[in-house]
Amino acid sequence: MSTYLITGANRGIGFEMSRILVGRGDKVIAACRAASSQLLGLGLEVLENVDVSQPKSIKVMANNLEGRSIDVLINNAGILSRESLSDLDLSRIQGQFEVNTLGPLLVSQALLPNLSTGSKLIIVTSRMGSVEDNTSGGMYGYRISKAGVNMVGKSLAEDLRDQGIAVRLLHPGMVATEMTGGNGITPEEAASGLLSRIDELTIKTTGEFWHANGERLLW
Repeated sequence: MSTYLITGANRGIGFEMSRILVGRGDKVIAACRAASSQLLGLGLEVLENVDVSQPKSIKVMANNLEGRSIDVLINNAGILSRESLSDLDLSRIQGQFEVNTLGPLLVSQALLPNLSTGSKLIIVTSRMGSVEDNTSGGMYGYRISKAGVNMVGKSLAEDLRDQGIAVRLLHPGMVATEMTGGNGITPEEAASGLLSRIDELTIKTTGEFWHANGERLLW
């Protein structure tokens, strides 16, 4: 049995990963801003009032977890809005950067004492953060924030390599959630693919960018 901590665990992919992990006998610490009855019904440990855009909130979470071991940290919390060149709402862009880019960095730093040799650190990112794959433009805030967190993940992989902590950046695919307007594969299918990529991760493959379906992605 391994111990997983998942941010943004209250719905969508985060909830489905939590459900699958509990079902296979792993221990899950579900971090979220507010727990739903559905999440509580899984019978796992829930940490509420966790807002990854707020350093004070992250510190409280870290204090609550002091001295506890985490085998797999999954930075899953994220937000999306749709800015175009003619609609550059800077407050929305900044909000995405704080949650999608700085959130995983600050959570990872705060919980580093809980990780050890053999632990895994995961960032759920997006193919939309790939520079080479961008052939349609737009979505400025989301693309910038995900490209940024890809660099965060790569740097974490290099910084943590000697500690034996493996890092992987994962794109779940287009998933039918509230964030995407219900378009795409089911959250359950995405979660299953993500967990397969997490299970296979070793220190030899640290710092790579993968699709949940098993495809290595371009930066």
